Amino acid sequence: MMENDNDEGGILQYGININVKGPYQDITTVSYKGGMLTFTKILTTFKLIDLSDDNSFGGPIPKSLGKLVSLRGLNLSHNAFTGHVPSQLNSLTQLESLDLSWNKLSGEIPPELASLTSLAWLNLSHNNLTGRIPQSNQFGSFTNSSFEGNANLCGKPLSKQCDTPGSTSRNASATSETSSFWQDRLGVILLFIFSGLGFTVGFILAVWFQSFFHIERWTHKHR
Repeated sequence: MMENDNDEGGILQYGININVKGPYQDITTVSYKGGMLTFTKILTTFKLIDLSDDNSFGGPIPKSLGKLVSLRGLNLSHNAFTGHVPSQLNSLTQLESLDLSWNKLSGEIPPELASLTSLAWLNLSHNNLTGRIPQSNQFGSFTNSSFEGNANLCGKPLSKQCDTPGSTSRNASATSETSSFWQDRLGVILLFIFSGLGFTVGFILAVWFQSFFHIERWTHKHR
């Protein structure tokens, strides 16, 4: 799996000593691209790792998997893997199917995975992944089911949108401007009310309230 060779596709078979016709051939069933496939003849070009179905493997996913450059499918679902999705998986340029669902993976989806242009099927659902889903190349073709069950993921195809840079500061600025507007209005209203108490007393109180609001506004802006 570490050799990126041009195998012409022989069939895995073994010679046996008993009196039967022809060599013995493996038969196996694997989980691939979300379905179960049974192979009665296994081609040497078909390189796949399937460790799914409650094997209870734990710890971080080995970064050395990125060295298996001829791998076509990788299924580590329904285990207890923790840590981040290794960015080294972007070296698996022939990878067509990647299933890391139902683990305990955390952190962001590595943007390097968007370079896997052969990836036709992806499942990262039901982990603890966070942040923005990559949007380029193959990631634009995956559906909600590839990412569901990660409460802190955002971006297409999920309905939860990511905060745009600066949106928090713009909202704070808008709130500050609104508050300033109503403080100015209140100051003018108080000026007319206190004027009715008599010119001297009303003028002093109105000036005091106007100064108070200006100090409050300056303090709010410079926090």
